[in-house]
Amino acid sequence: MVELEVQIPTAFDPFADAKDSDAQGAKGYVHIRIQQRNKKKCLTTVQGLKENFTYEKILKDIKKQFCCNGNVVQDKVMGKIIQLQGDQRKNVSQFLVQAGIVQKEQIKIHGF
Repeated sequence: MVELEVQIPTAFDPFADAKDSDAQGAKGYVHIRIQQRNKKKCLTTVQGLKENFTYEKILKDIKKQFCCNGNVVQDKVMGKIIQLQGDQRKNVSQFLVQAGIVQKEQIKIHGF
């Protein structure tokens, strides 16, 4: 009898390197989104900040600088999310860059 050498294919995980990173997002991105509430009211959400930051202090500074209300919400899947009243996408992105929390290339702004 002739012995055949058979190779069993192994599973390839394309997200293996993403699981090892300490950032919440895929490449450490911070996502700034806008959600429509009522006809004129909207909500800005910030997610993907690293866990070593104090979300409450960041929120306090944002609220004071841009005169808006907000809170920190704990989500099961996404972790901590900062919610702000109004369309604060540009203001928050500039604030995060000026404060040195993230770099400009790490910010993704979503919405209309």
